Amino acid sequence: MPLGRRAPEPKAGAGGLALLRLGFRPFYLLASIFAALSIALWTAQYAGWLRAPYLPGPLWHAHEMLFGFTMAVVTGFLFTAVRNWTGRPTPTGALLALIALLWIAGRILVVTPLGWASAVANTAFPLAVAAGIGVPLVRAGNRRNYFFIALIVVLACAVLAVHLVQLAVLDLPGWLGIRIALDVVLFVMTVMAGRVVPMFTNNAVPGANARRLPSLEKLVLGATLAVLAADALGLEGTALVALLAVAALAHAARLALWAPGRSRRAPLVWILHAGYAWIPVHLALRAPAEAGLVPASLPTHALTLGAIGALTLGMMTRTARGHTGRDLRADGFEVACFVLVLAAAAVRVFGPLALPVRYAATVELAAVLWCAAYAIYAVRYWRALTGPRLDGRPG
Repeated sequence: MPLGRRAPEPKAGAGGLALLRLGFRPFYLLASIFAALSIALWTAQYAGWLRAPYLPGPLWHAHEMLFGFTMAVVTGFLFTAVRNWTGRPTPTGALLALIALLWIAGRILVVTPLGWASAVANTAFPLAVAAGIGVPLVRAGNRRNYFFIALIVVLACAVLAVHLVQLAVLDLPGWLGIRIALDVVLFVMTVMAGRVVPMFTNNAVPGANARRLPSLEKLVLGATLAVLAADALGLEGTALVALLAVAALAHAARLALWAPGRSRRAPLVWILHAGYAWIPVHLALRAPAEAGLVPASLPTHALTLGAIGALTLGMMTRTARGHTGRDLRADGFEVACFVLVLAAAAVRVFGPLALPVRYAATVELAAVLWCAAYAIYAVRYWRALTGPRLDGRPG
């Protein structure tokens, strides 16, 4: 996947196992398995089928989806992308394995009574990721992407805040760390989508003429950062609603310039358009949620199941295919994953509005669809992610 200027491929023996030769390999596999397994267990808990709860409450469900699943995908993407941007190596081999084991430790410790150990592991992981991308970025003088280091450090602070509140060390709103982390992930998606979606659209769809307007780009990025700042400062009321409306309209206008209607025959492109479309939906739904007119969980799930779920699947598919020597063309399995994750988001967000008396059923159906999407990806890409490239090249 063309994420920037191409770096020399790692040596054939780098990392020994093919799984450890590039960052996307272990983290995409871990993320997809965890996405299916964790939501399956959470749904069993929600439905009352587990005698002992998998997680102690919704806060920890959000924690695991953000700092577990989403952080794993971001890590795999950045470890791969930064190497291309800088021409310098990111963690591979034993170091990559240690970082992956730290992520696994975080997933295990969070379901144990070892609160301090969980806090340390879950804070140390994003800091390790920040170092993993920071060293090559600084050595290459790639100032354009230094902000990614800062954003990952902010995520480390957010997850630490969640744990310290639960450990009664900090007196803060319990969901503040989750809200800030969601906004950080939203900004990361906003930046990366702006860089790659128009390019991928024009490359895959002749005559699409996907465009970017510098003034609109500044408005989109500025409004998204303003939402993050407003949430961090606890802004409420009319000012927040106005800011959310501006951000939603800006994102919608940006998407319209990318010619989404012309990507129907290119699944690797339309999934990115469809995923991005959930961002203005998320922002637009936050306004009535602030007023108590719709459940607060609906805009959150528009961002998580919709934007994060679809954009990550699209990028995971494209990255995995491109970096394992496969054609950049989705087959029936990938299309099934895309349709399932989009259906999961639609059911979870709009189902409770259409059928409020069936709220629990819509939650459970959305979970089944989500689990199916990521389980198919994990099974489909197991060999690709754990085996050598098809073209015989290292990496």
